[in-house]
Amino acid sequence: MFKRYILFALCLLPLLGGVSFAADIVSAVRVEGLTRIDVASVQAVISTKVGQEYSLDRVDKDVRAIYALGYFKDIEVDAEKSAGTVILKYILLERPLVRKVKITGNKELKSSKVRSALTIKTPSILHPKKLQESVAAIKQLYVDEGFYAVEVNTQVEKKKNNEATVNFKIIEGTKVTINDIDFDGNSVFSERKLRGFMQTKQWWIFSWLTSGGTYNEAMLENDVAHIKDEYFNKGYVKVRVKQPLITLSDDKEEMDILIEIDEGAQFFMGKMSIEGDLIKDEGDLMKLIRFKTGDVFSRKQLRDDVKRLNDFYADRGYAYVNVYPSTLINKEQKTVDVTFHIEKGIEVHIGQINIGGNSKTRDKVIRREMVTVEGDLYSAARIESSKKRIDNLGFFSEVNVDTAAGDSDEIMDVQVDVKEQPTGTFSVGFGYSSVDGLIGQGSVSQDNFLGRALKLNLSGSFGSESTTFQFGLLDPYFMDKNLALGFDLYNRDREWDEYSKKSTGGDIKLGLPLTYNTRTFFIYKYEQNEIYDVYRFASPDLLEEEGRSTLSSIYASISTNTTDYRPDPSRGYMSEFSIEFAGLGGTERFAKTILDHRHFFPIKWGVVFSVHGQLGFVHKVGDEEIPLDERFYLGGLSTVRGFDSREVGPWDWERQVVLDSNGQLIPDSSDPSGYETVESTTERDFIGGVKEAYFNFELIFPLLKDAGLKGVVFFDIGNAWDQGEEYFSEMRYSVGGGVRWKSPLGPLRLEWGYNLDPEEWESDSQFDFSIGKFF
Repeated sequence: MFKRYILFALCLLPLLGGVSFAADIVSAVRVEGLTRIDVASVQAVISTKVGQEYSLDRVDKDVRAIYALGYFKDIEVDAEKSAGTVILKYILLERPLVRKVKITGNKELKSSKVRSALTIKTPSILHPKKLQESVAAIKQLYVDEGFYAVEVNTQVEKKKNNEATVNFKIIEGTKVTINDIDFDGNSVFSERKLRGFMQTKQWWIFSWLTSGGTYNEAMLENDVAHIKDEYFNKGYVKVRVKQPLITLSDDKEEMDILIEIDEGAQFFMGKMSIEGDLIKDEGDLMKLIRFKTGDVFSRKQLRDDVKRLNDFYADRGYAYVNVYPSTLINKEQKTVDVTFHIEKGIEVHIGQINIGGNSKTRDKVIRREMVTVEGDLYSAARIESSKKRIDNLGFFSEVNVDTAAGDSDEIMDVQVDVKEQPTGTFSVGFGYSSVDGLIGQGSVSQDNFLGRALKLNLSGSFGSESTTFQFGLLDPYFMDKNLALGFDLYNRDREWDEYSKKSTGGDIKLGLPLTYNTRTFFIYKYEQNEIYDVYRFASPDLLEEEGRSTLSSIYASISTNTTDYRPDPSRGYMSEFSIEFAGLGGTERFAKTILDHRHFFPIKWGVVFSVHGQLGFVHKVGDEEIPLDERFYLGGLSTVRGFDSREVGPWDWERQVVLDSNGQLIPDSSDPSGYETVESTTERDFIGGVKEAYFNFELIFPLLKDAGLKGVVFFDIGNAWDQGEEYFSEMRYSVGGGVRWKSPLGPLRLEWGYNLDPEEWESDSQFDFSIGKFF
């Protein structure tokens, strides 16, 4: 701090110590030199006032107070004496005003991130201390990101009007890579296991792909805490995990990390008790505790038990319950006694339930998914269940259910905020194989038609071999009752290799929920069918199918869905058992039974293992044969990938045909003379099976989580069998992989399957692709 006092008379005071003078009186206090700073802010810290005796100590105190404001580079004091009075002047030199801050040289860190670490802001007074703090903050920011060799230089450019631009010039250097992570003192966990607990990883050749292998101070601190937590979960409550010892290479480009551990002894659960506000007998509450005396002590298990007690009270109206454990460590017995203290608070009821953000969806659609209503006793589980049910509608990209104090302490209001997302889709799909080539399909659907949760579907497929139109509407809460009612109308015209089939019909659906997760469906279907253009060399069974027929059937199913998030599940299962009986009038007679089950298992890091299986059986009713289209045909994207569609299963006819150079059938294959080039090939008629079984094993993993891009690898197995063939005989196998992406254009699915044991007439692989667009 620079001070100058132009107080000549004061210099004589030591020489006049024995002489007594009357004290001078301050007649005026003036502040000069200000251009930006308000004079009042300076006067507020000056203690010397007009009328007071002049005091050198008081003036010195004033100078320190003014300097502490941080606004001034230099302070000069002038005391003008005249006839026993003093006019006191504080002459100030303001520091420059920082009008602009420049950051240059940063490539690894964004300027916005560097700027957020600065203590110098714009506009503000330029103070050397703030400059030093900002340099230190930038360096620490880079060190935290692994740049130990970073250098930060500053340059202050003076501008007119006492303003300045501060330039921070950064030389980042090379990011430090972790050469080795070692441990000392560990015996409970191996070094490999301990490294597995850590997010900090050693550098290896593919670190550029995983973004690992570099140093981050905050991450390493979390790793130390995580290692300690893992020891606590194994009963080592006295463990000491010391701060990592870091050794840098001479060029500051590599480091070794050593973590020393003092494990201590293993402790076990001792006595347990529950105290405080008990709403049930202690014995009954103790049944909620998973810990048993003699178990290895675990901090995680203790937290889980605290949560179970907390949830028990919170589900019975005690929204403000507080459950906390106290522990007593017995060093000699190596046990930990635990007492669970419960403060239940007041009993709370639900007040108002307010809904916001639903610009399209009607309030009642959301409100009927709430499993708690106004006036109910507060239940945290019911509120969470309500959120899950609203989420599972699939209408909203965000669902937030919060609680807030109501009109009194005993009332808690619920606020439901949603963000609408597109619920309609326009989709197109494509598939390609070396046999069928390219086919396409399209559909328009709306799962929230008119904002009433009505499900509208209008679909069609267009290709050289098929044309399909379908219109359907389903009301999941018909007349606001817990009852689903809907219908479908359709017209399908499909050309297969051996024949073509046209179907026109419709159905009526009735759904009855048994619970939220379990429901039944009943469907009555009526359709008129025509099989035409049967290939003249087709099998006798196919030739017999030619002509018109009618189908009148009743379908019944019961299904259960326990998945965590129905649009994209990661845990839980979906099961359905269905029976269809055809014979209520019409010409077609059969009975078909299908059992379908899909189970999801979360693994780690967003990876999900999925198992899907389906068993089916169809048998004839009376003397009528089973219609070919009601049999089971496997192969393709939805059953056994890696095979052509409908070509996994039995076939009953094989014929040798002769083609000319253009691939056209020669009318009389026994006499190909007169054609320039001929080719002989074998054709088969796949007639489908009366029994089916197939299983899909998938490992689904995130590729770009924020973008919704996922990868999948799979193993498929299955087959269909005719009468007299045994289930699970001669199973067909395939493996493959692909990507699935919730893209801006809609859900995309691209998968390639490889046939592990192709027959001589089969292609060895199959590629499928589909994409849709939301609106």
